[in-house]
Amino acid sequence: MSDGADPFDHVEAQPRAIETLRAALDRDRLASAYLFEGPSGTGKAKTALALAERVIARAEGAEDRVTLSERIGRGLHPDVRVFPPREEGDRNLPVAVVRDEILPFAQFAPFEASDAFLVFPDADVSFPLHHPEGANAILKTLEEPRRGVHFVLLSSRPDRLLPTIRSRCQRVSFSRLPDATIDAILAREGVPEAARLIATALADGRADKALDLARTNEHGRSIAEERFELAVRADEAAASGRPGAVIDVAEEIGRRVDLLPTLEVLGAYYRDVARAALGLPDPGLAFRHEAARIRARGALVGAGRASEAVTGLRAVEEALRVNANKELVLADWLFALGPVPMPPRLARRR
Repeated sequence: MSDGADPFDHVEAQPRAIETLRAALDRDRLASAYLFEGPSGTGKAKTALALAERVIARAEGAEDRVTLSERIGRGLHPDVRVFPPREEGDRNLPVAVVRDEILPFAQFAPFEASDAFLVFPDADVSFPLHHPEGANAILKTLEEPRRGVHFVLLSSRPDRLLPTIRSRCQRVSFSRLPDATIDAILAREGVPEAARLIATALADGRADKALDLARTNEHGRSIAEERFELAVRADEAAASGRPGAVIDVAEEIGRRVDLLPTLEVLGAYYRDVARAALGLPDPGLAFRHEAARIRARGALVGAGRASEAVTGLRAVEEALRVNANKELVLADWLFALGPVPMPPRLARRR
C-alpha cells in the first residue's frame, strides 16, 4: 500500500473473506487464531498483512498509514512477524524453532502496538500431519494466546495440518481468482497480451502460477507460450498421421524436465477442442487467440475423441509414475488422435 486507504481494498476478488474479517472487526470479535485456506496465489498473505495493518492502525491512529503499511510490508514492524517454512530439509518448523523464536514472541508481544500478529505462510508445510512435534509445541499457546496476540495460518492444503491445529482456528476460505483478475495482475507486471492470455488460461485461478508461466526463457518467449506452441506441434503431428512426426514429438516431450506441466497444457488444449466441437463460442475457449485452429481441429476430431484424449492423459500420467517408457506412452496417446489410430510399435515397422 502507498496511499493510506483501507488495506483490505487492495485485496482482489475475495469479497467473502474480506467481509468476514470486516464484520469481526466491526463487532470487535477478532479471533485469536485464523486459518486462511485456499489455493496459493489467491491473496491469503496479502490479506493477513492487511488485517494486521487495519488492526494496528485503528488502535494507534497516530502513525502515518503509509509509513505503517511500508513497515509491515517490508517486515520491519516489531509486532508483525512472518514465520515461513525453513529453506532446508523437509522445511517443517522443528520444536527448537517454536520454542526459541515463536513462543517467546507470542509471550512478550506486542512491543509497540496494541496488537501483535504471527503469520505462517504454508502452515501445512511448517506444521505437517506427519511431523507433529512443532505443532504440538505450539498448541497450548495457539489455544490460549495472550490478549492482543493473533495467529494467522495460511494453507493451500489444510487437510495436512493436525486436526488439533485446525480446530483451534477460525477458518476463512479463499477462492480461485477470476481470469479477469489474473489478466489484470499480469498486465500490471507488463506481460504482453498474447502471453497473458495463455498464462491466464493455464493458471487455474492462481496469480503465483500465472506469474511463473509468464516468465520469459532464454529465447524471449514466456513459459506459457513455449508450452502452448509445443502442444500445437504435438497436435499437428497427431493430425498428420505420420509415424516419424509423432515419434519425434513424443521423444521431445518425454525429454522435458517440465513433463507434467506440459501434459497439463495438452489437456487444456484438447478440452478446448472438445468445447469447440460442441459449438461453444470463441470467447468461451481458454485459448481463444487460436480459436480458428481449435475449431477446425474440433470439426475433425469430434467432441468424443477430444474428451477421450483428456481422459487418456490421466492414464499417461499414471503410467509415467510407474516408470513406463515415456516416448512409447506418449506416442500411443498421440497416435490415438490421428486420422487412423496406430500403435507406435506398428508405426516403427513401416
